[in-house]
Amino acid sequence: MRLALDAMGGDNAPVVTVEGAVLAAREYRHEIILVGQEDVIRQELSKYDTKGLPISIVNATETITMDDQPAQAVRQKKDSSMAVAAQLVKDKKADAFISAGNSGAAMTASLLYFGRITGVSRPALATVLPTYDSLMLLIDVGANVDCKPKHLLQFAIMGDIYTREVLGVAKPRIGLLSYGTEDSKGNEVSLATFAMLKNCDLNFIGNIEGCDIPEGKADVVVCDGFVGNAILKFGEGVSEMILKLVKKEFKAHPMAWASLPFLWSALKDLRKKIDSDEYGGAPLLGVDGICIIGHGSSNAKAIKSAIRIAARSVERNVSGIISEQISKYDTLEA
Repeated sequence: MRLALDAMGGDNAPVVTVEGAVLAAREYRHEIILVGQEDVIRQELSKYDTKGLPISIVNATETITMDDQPAQAVRQKKDSSMAVAAQLVKDKKADAFISAGNSGAAMTASLLYFGRITGVSRPALATVLPTYDSLMLLIDVGANVDCKPKHLLQFAIMGDIYTREVLGVAKPRIGLLSYGTEDSKGNEVSLATFAMLKNCDLNFIGNIEGCDIPEGKADVVVCDGFVGNAILKFGEGVSEMILKLVKKEFKAHPMAWASLPFLWSALKDLRKKIDSDEYGGAPLLGVDGICIIGHGSSNAKAIKSAIRIAARSVERNVSGIISEQISKYDTLEA
C-alpha cells in the first residue's frame, strides 16, 4: 500500500509530518510517499535512521498556506504538495491522500482530482470523538454549512459504512442531532430527514440532543457542517480544559500532588481517551478516493494516526462500499 502525505501541510510541517511518517513506517510498514520540497524533506529525514523504511519522496515546488483561498490556491498552485499528492492518487500511484494543511484546500483538491462517488450529492467531513465508554463519529463537521434532507441522509449512510468498516462497530446506532428527542422536534430539514431515516434499513435510533453525544448514546451523529464544526471545536476546548483543571487542582493540594505517582497510570489512560491525536484525521467521505484531513496543529503522533486511518480505509474499501450502497437509497431522497 502506498500513502501520499502532504509533507508541507500543517502549522509545524515538515518537522512533525516527517517524524510522523517515520513513526508510521516503522510500525505499519506501508509505503509512505512524502510530497513536498525535496531538499527540505531530506534534511528532516536525516535526523532519523530510515534504513530499510518504506519511505520515498516526490518533489513539489509550491506550498498552499493556511491563509490561501482554497479553490484558487489548488487551481493556481498545480505543483503544490497538496495538489501533487492528490494527483498521485488520481494516477493510481498512491492509494490515499493525507494532509494536515489548509482543510478547505485539501477538500477542494480531493474533489477536483478524485471527483465525487456517483450518486453522492455532497461529500462530508467526519471526525471521531471520545464518549464515556467508546467512540462516536460526528458527520458533517465543516464541509457543508447548509444542507438538504437528502444530504443528511447520505451523511448517515456514509457514516454508517465508515463506522462499521474502520471503527469496527458491527451495527452502528445512527442519531440525528436535534434540540429534543421527540419525533416531532426539529426544523423543516431535520423533520424531513427524520422521516427518510426512519424508512431506511440503517439502525436509526431517532433524534438525540447534544448532551447525548458524550454519553455515547449513538455511534454516528448526523448534522450539518455548521453545527458539527461548532460541536467539534467546543469538544476540543473542553478536553483541554479538563486536563488543565486536573493539573491545576493537583498543584493546589499538596497531598494530592504527592499521590500523583500512584495515579499516573489512570491519568495517562484518561489523557489517551480524550486526546484527539489518538484518532487521526477526519475522513472526507463521498469523494472517489481516500482523503484524510488532519488538524493544522497536528503533532507527529496525530500524523501517524492519520496514516493508520488512511491505511485502514483503503484496506476496508470504504469508498467502494459507499459507491455500492449509496444508490440503494435514491428513492428516499426528498
